[in-house]
Amino acid sequence: MDKFIVSARKYRPQNFSTVVGQAHITTTLKNAITNNQLAHAFLFCGPRGVGKTTCARILAKTINCENQTPDGEACNTCNSCVSFDAGISLNIHELDAASNNSVDDIRTLVEQVRFAPQAGKYKVYIVDEVHMLSSNAFNAFLKTLEEPPPFAIFILATTEKHKIIPTILSRCQIFDFKRITNHDTIDHLQEICDKEKIKAEKAALHVIAQKSEGCLRDALSILDKIVSFTNGELTYSNTLEHLNILDEDYYFKLMEYMQQQQLSNAMLLYDEINRKGFEGDTLLEGYSEFIRNLLVSKDAKAAILLEVADDFKQKYLQAAQQISSGWLIAALNLLNEAEINYKQARNKRLHVELAIIKLCYLLQAVELVNNEGTVAKKKVVETAKPVAFRSIRLTRVKEQEIPVALQTAIKK
Repeated sequence: MDKFIVSARKYRPQNFSTVVGQAHITTTLKNAITNNQLAHAFLFCGPRGVGKTTCARILAKTINCENQTPDGEACNTCNSCVSFDAGISLNIHELDAASNNSVDDIRTLVEQVRFAPQAGKYKVYIVDEVHMLSSNAFNAFLKTLEEPPPFAIFILATTEKHKIIPTILSRCQIFDFKRITNHDTIDHLQEICDKEKIKAEKAALHVIAQKSEGCLRDALSILDKIVSFTNGELTYSNTLEHLNILDEDYYFKLMEYMQQQQLSNAMLLYDEINRKGFEGDTLLEGYSEFIRNLLVSKDAKAAILLEVADDFKQKYLQAAQQISSGWLIAALNLLNEAEINYKQARNKRLHVELAIIKLCYLLQAVELVNNEGTVAKKKVVETAKPVAFRSIRLTRVKEQEIPVALQTAIKK
């Protein structure tokens, strides 16, 4: 039986051309290699799982390749490339700064830098999570990072660029990695499914891409889990079940009940969702995103921001035309307030039910009228009239008509 290798390792890119979603980084690095304009220190910044360490390893392999291609790629066949892929190359050194963050660890690294490579042109030092270094370790690293030997190249990787001191930043070429888009993630997952002969629905892959939030490594880990759970057949329903995500059909039903002010049906639907094991904050968060998608769908220009499965796009566009923008904005405000106060609520179920009650009667609370082309709120208080007071006439009174006691009091 062959040993199982997770997809994140099995399908790790081996060339710049196979890196997903970072064309602005890979193009710059390939041009620098081709034009022989390679810096001595790089800083790769960005969220987790977007390819920082992968690009660092590809760069280390490419600059030591014996038969580089004309466009700046490694050949993957020479002795240097084979040793890199096998993990036995002596020209690449990886340091985890999270666990080696002291001055002594940096001193050991600095002492190694003095020795030239036995084979190849460069020795590459990759320092992961460099923001975890102590301030003293950063200071001990400054001189070597500014003027290393001509054969030494440093690649620093971090997820928290703001924690790195300015003196380190000024000595590096900084590359900012971006989150991988859902479209790129779906295409990559589909490619892997084709290679592994896995049956996967497009909607299921879209759910995985949304759940990973731009992190390709997370997407591949989720894919591996669901493949094991479903025995190699991914559908929209079993993906939702495995990831504990609420089906969007519930949101459409809830919206329908609220527009028709059917409070009892909305409360029964929430009870059904609650019995399925979904917490109240999951419903509030998911419904907020649902209403945001409806608001985006109101305008054809903004519809490109709609990040939902293709099967649901038309449904969103149709539903958005039946609901006013004012109601959607007011509902978003209510849901945002409910989400903020959810943690402080003692009776969390009642807190969510109160939000549902407000949304059901939102149409009665605020009436939208068209005021010369602008939408304005018309509340009941605006039609109220002030209380009418009786007018009092002043008349002259002769002194002899005033009682004696009152005359005495006035004089005093």
